[in-house]
Amino acid sequence: MRALKSAFAEALARPAPVLLDGGLATQLEAQGCDIGNALWSASLLTIDTQAIVDATRAYLDAGAECIATASYQASRDGFATLGLSAREADELMLLSVELAKRARDEFLAEYPNCEYVPLIAASIGPYGAALHDGSEYTGSYGVGAAELRTFHGDRLALFDNSDADVLALETIPSITEATVLDELLRSCNTPAWISFSCRDERHICDGTPVEEAARLFRDHPTVLAVGVNCTAPQYVPSLIREIRSALPDKAILAYPNSGENYDVANNAWLGTVSPLDCASAAEEWVAAGATLVGGCCRMGPEHISAMAERLKELR
Repeated sequence: MRALKSAFAEALARPAPVLLDGGLATQLEAQGCDIGNALWSASLLTIDTQAIVDATRAYLDAGAECIATASYQASRDGFATLGLSAREADELMLLSVELAKRARDEFLAEYPNCEYVPLIAASIGPYGAALHDGSEYTGSYGVGAAELRTFHGDRLALFDNSDADVLALETIPSITEATVLDELLRSCNTPAWISFSCRDERHICDGTPVEEAARLFRDHPTVLAVGVNCTAPQYVPSLIREIRSALPDKAILAYPNSGENYDVANNAWLGTVSPLDCASAAEEWVAAGATLVGGCCRMGPEHISAMAERLKELR
């Protein structure tokens, strides 16, 4: 295996926490984009690439030091429903990295004295994300390890050879899927993070203790950070401590949902939370041991901006 790309490791070595972005879909919807389909944000790769650049810029302008690509629900099978070939699907997934780079280049051109170069995280969702049925919150896919290995292997190989700084394996709900990713990521040359979706303060969504799931990556050569996302924020401090006990030498990341509840049947979010609440929560996550913090669903640029201000105070 070649030497790992260094930008992500260098960011983790900084004394201050790294601020992630928020939900890309959240900002796209705020911009008026219609992404109510099985491909979600990735659908805009075929019809409105500028919207993706604009949404990414909104997070950079808010202070995010790491931005995710519009590829969470992207897959060859997903794009096949639009009549696209595997080659065309791969080109669109790589385009998501190029769009993030475009947003970053625009940001750095406007702020040439910026003290950091934002990282690009290739967003790689679980098998359930491609099903678009909410199963990334249960892990109940009805498939075995072999099918998961095929699904993830193609995408990992693609993004591993892209210009992404880190592979972001997100919202992983099951120990079976985590075990498959443990194996596949050992062959990658791009550093990675794994973040689990969790049902409570101690378990990932399939009921496995988060400490057990995290321990898979204790001596992993390419997974440099492990954490949680797409999880209720009240569970996060406890989850961070559980992961820390299993992985004392890994970075910990936390980018939960806003605290609202998702109604799968009606495809709607219920409840609300303020940016200041999120800023206070981010401070608590850092105190619990998180190295990277940010937001997921329903966390917009205003939430990330509030976190950025709070983290400046901590620094």
